[in-house]
Amino acid sequence: MPSLSIVVPLYNERESLDELHGRIVETVKAMNATYEIVFVDDGSTDGSGEVLGALAARDANVRTIRFLANSGKAAGLQAGFDAATGDVVITMDADLQDDPAEIPALVAALEGGLDMVSGWKKERHDPLSKTLPSKVFNTVVRMVSGLPLHDFNCGLKAYRRDVVKTVRIYGELHRWIPVIAKFHGFRVGEIP
Repeated sequence: MPSLSIVVPLYNERESLDELHGRIVETVKAMNATYEIVFVDDGSTDGSGEVLGALAARDANVRTIRFLANSGKAAGLQAGFDAATGDVVITMDADLQDDPAEIPALVAALEGGLDMVSGWKKERHDPLSKTLPSKVFNTVVRMVSGLPLHDFNCGLKAYRRDVVKTVRIYGELHRWIPVIAKFHGFRVGEIP
């Protein structure tokens, strides 16, 4: 069993997959960690499946799951969680907005006593039409849940294996994973 499972849900991300794979491999090798990368293709129509097939053919640590139709991020994450075999599961988006170089810091936060660590995109370069609704969502969830996170929706997260094998998500519940994990009794934190 690998020590790390990196789960990457994706939809039409053909252009970024080779670079993302290379950056993940570079990071985990520098950590001297055993790993698997589980790419979950959510019904891509841009040739992402072919790129993933080529990656899997040249890297035995790459596993792919392909949905025939677009099912949403929660379904992709859940499929990746079900397939993950590592002691630590890292999730990240495939569009290169999540930097694989952050993986060691996420793992260190778990080693510091947390069960789940959420990334916080402290500096966002998105338009106001995206950042304002995100700020409102995060403020409301923080107030309702009592969980003091700044960015509930960041795709970059780390989990102990027990968390991903306990929490079940569907629909739009991927936005609520930290809250669900907290209500299951897991220790949840955040790093910028």
